[in-house]
Amino acid sequence: MEGILIYSSVAVVALLIILTNVFSFRHQQRIDLARRDDADAGAPMAQYPQVDDDLCLGCGSCVRVCPEGDVLGMIYGKAALLNPLRCVGHGACADACPVGAISIGIHNLHLRDDIPLLGDDQQTNIPGIYVAGELGGISLVHNAVNGGRRAIEKIAATKRRSRNKKIKDVIIIGAGPAGLSAALTAVEHGLSAQILEQYEIGGSIRMFAKRAMVMVQPVDMPLYGRLNDAEYSKEFLLELWQDSIKRHKLDMLSHQQVKRIGWENDAFKVESANTSVYGNHVVLALGRRGTPRKLNIPGETMEKVSYDLSDAGDYQNQNILVVGGGDSAVQAAMMLGKQTGNRVAISYRKEKFLRIKKKNEERINESIAIGQVVPIYNSNLLEVKARSVVLKTEQGIREMKNDFVFIMVGGIPPVKMLKEMGIQFGNAEKKTPNRTVMPGPSQYSGPMAMVS
Repeated sequence: MEGILIYSSVAVVALLIILTNVFSFRHQQRIDLARRDDADAGAPMAQYPQVDDDLCLGCGSCVRVCPEGDVLGMIYGKAALLNPLRCVGHGACADACPVGAISIGIHNLHLRDDIPLLGDDQQTNIPGIYVAGELGGISLVHNAVNGGRRAIEKIAATKRRSRNKKIKDVIIIGAGPAGLSAALTAVEHGLSAQILEQYEIGGSIRMFAKRAMVMVQPVDMPLYGRLNDAEYSKEFLLELWQDSIKRHKLDMLSHQQVKRIGWENDAFKVESANTSVYGNHVVLALGRRGTPRKLNIPGETMEKVSYDLSDAGDYQNQNILVVGGGDSAVQAAMMLGKQTGNRVAISYRKEKFLRIKKKNEERINESIAIGQVVPIYNSNLLEVKARSVVLKTEQGIREMKNDFVFIMVGGIPPVKMLKEMGIQFGNAEKKTPNRTVMPGPSQYSGPMAMVS
């Protein structure tokens, strides 16, 4: 009798544990389903986790390690996407999966006409031309750094070296994280390199607001060492890169917008408005911002309108409107909102901020809660006037007092130049680059890239 009572007690406890877990599982599943439906933001433009349902065990390790919190969830016993727009490419979920059921990739890459088709070696369909960083659709500093390193490692493995001092082993276009990583890796491998940068060192990071925090994630910077923190200030990174350029005597030319890339004298000829350089290989580390995207509205050419924020401290006791819903826009709004006497509003065309990182979401919500920033969702800027702005909102046309406008709606990547040059982009027919041998006069006779 005593044995029956013991077994019965154990069975009851086990049943309670099972029922508790079942109820907890179903409760969490309802939450995740609601979060997925609430996000409902369409397909992401950048990288995001892709789950193989056949391999997924449903252990949930990917969900627990995601730094953004709500990219993945558990639905019907499998990992599932809740809000892929929030993914910024940490890759922690893929690393945590014990069976390799998750990979980080881009949605319908073969159909994307804004991302070059690349081989596994990051090479385009034109032999000798490689892509590193955001231009390939992958964001975050640590991905750019790793991409720049890999491109040069592939070039070094070709064993093709220049014996002509006027011809570099590699021309690197862009001096952001990917381009500088490529240049430093070239030094490691004894390759001669020339950097061409349209603006100044730092790429798109240079355009961030003063003292803005940049998400880096732990990464090994060539010829520097390990960056262990998840975030660094803009100033720290720019100083690090400036020091690296001086210390390793990198050959860099600033304010060189590339106009043409062709083939001449058995080498690539890269032309800007006021110089021409030659190289055996080219690394395109251009980023995706290109030139700032404009709204093409009345009054946009006024001096009060800007497309980046260098120092929020320059603006005090002003009526300010920030336009945009990405990380750059919300960071600018928050920093401006902290300045003395500013009245800051942020206009976004959707009902909430969908694409920003988790930390920025927490910070902007706090700024909104204490009244430093006023959000105007589901709105569009229609006109900029000398002392006001006109917006279209859910309540109708609204005119607001205004002293300064910051338009931060992304940039236009240099797709036109690359297509005119002959680089293949995604389409329905060609899913991989067509490539045969290393460049030479017979294979690359000179389609020129031209930018107006």
